[in-house]
Amino acid sequence: MAQYNIALIGFGGVNRALAQLVAERNDRWQMELGFRLNIVAVTDLNLGSVVSPNGIDACMLVETKFERGGFAKLSGGSTEADNEKVIRQAPADIVAEATFTNPDDGEPAVSHCRWGLESGKHVVTTNKGPVALAAAELKALARRHHVSFEYEGAVMSGTPVIRVARTMLAGAGLTGFEGILNGTSNFVLGRMEGGLGFSEAVSQAQAFGYAEADPTADVEGYDVRLKVVILANELLGAALKPADVSCRGISSLTAADIEAAAKDGCRWKLIGSAIRREDGRIEASVGPRRLALDHPLAGVNGAINAVSFTTDMLGAVTVTGPGAGRVETAYALLSDIVAIHRAAPARMTKEAAE
Repeated sequence: MAQYNIALIGFGGVNRALAQLVAERNDRWQMELGFRLNIVAVTDLNLGSVVSPNGIDACMLVETKFERGGFAKLSGGSTEADNEKVIRQAPADIVAEATFTNPDDGEPAVSHCRWGLESGKHVVTTNKGPVALAAAELKALARRHHVSFEYEGAVMSGTPVIRVARTMLAGAGLTGFEGILNGTSNFVLGRMEGGLGFSEAVSQAQAFGYAEADPTADVEGYDVRLKVVILANELLGAALKPADVSCRGISSLTAADIEAAAKDGCRWKLIGSAIRREDGRIEASVGPRRLALDHPLAGVNGAINAVSFTTDMLGAVTVTGPGAGRVETAYALLSDIVAIHRAAPARMTKEAAE
C-alpha cells in the first residue's frame, strides 16, 4: 500500500474540501485505490503555515476554526505563509496548488508549481492561470525532474473533460469543441429566460453563491477564455494565449434578445469554442450564441457545464457535469493523484532505464 505525503498550498474551499475527503475517505481509498494521503504541510495567506513530517490530523484541520495566523498555534506552525520554503523543503511527494487565479500572469500560482516541480515533487492544481499561461514551461520542467504536472480540474472542476478527450476520443479525429464553461453565466442566462433583467439575475447568482462580489470574469467571458486556451492547447495542439481568443460576454444581452430567441425556437448560451481549419490554423472565440433547441448544449441549464467535441469518426460527443463546487473541485485533485499513482510503475521503469 502506497502513502503519499501531500502539501496543501492555499486552504480555502478546495483544499479544505480535500482535507475533509482525506479525513472521511482515506481508509476507503486504501482499499479501492491502493494508496492513502498524509497531509504534511499547509500554507494559507490568512492562516499562516504548518509543517509536520509525521502528518497533520485532517479532522483537526477541517474542524478547527482558525483565526488569522492561527496555524502558529500548531506544532511546526507559523503566522507566515512562506510558500517557497514550504514547497521546496516540506517532506511532500505531491503539492496541491489551489490558490486564486491570476488571469494576467498566473502568479503566484505559476511560481508555486515551478518550485514544486524543481524540488522533484508532483504538482496537482485546479488553478487556470498556470495551465493557460505557463503549461508548456511547467510540463517541460516536470519531464526534466521525472514528476507529473496534472490539472484536470482547471476546466470543468471534477468533470474529467481533458482525460476523456485524451483517452476515450484518441484516434477519433478531434477537430474542435464548443462548450458552456462557466456556470455563473449559464445560471444568469437561465434566470433572464425566466423574466429577470441582467442585473437582477446577477444579484440572484451572487445570493446563491454562484457569482463573486465582482462577477466580471464570469459574465464578460474572461474565465471561459482561459478554459478555451487550455482545451485548445491541450487537445488541438495549439499554442494560444488569452489575447489570441476573441472574447465577448453576456452583459449586453437584453430582455428583447432573450424573447426574440425564444420566439425563434432558440436559446442564448455563452459559448467558448475552438476549431482546427483545413490549413491547420486554430481559431478560438468566446461569446454569446443563439442555439437551436436541438443543439447538444441548448438543454444545459443552471450552473452545469458541458463540452461538445467535434470528431471525424463519431460526430459530436458531449460531456456534461458540474463545473464548480468545493467537493467537486477537490475530487479533481484526487483524480490527478490517482493518475500519478497509476503512472508510478511506468515512471519507475523509465527512471531505472535512464
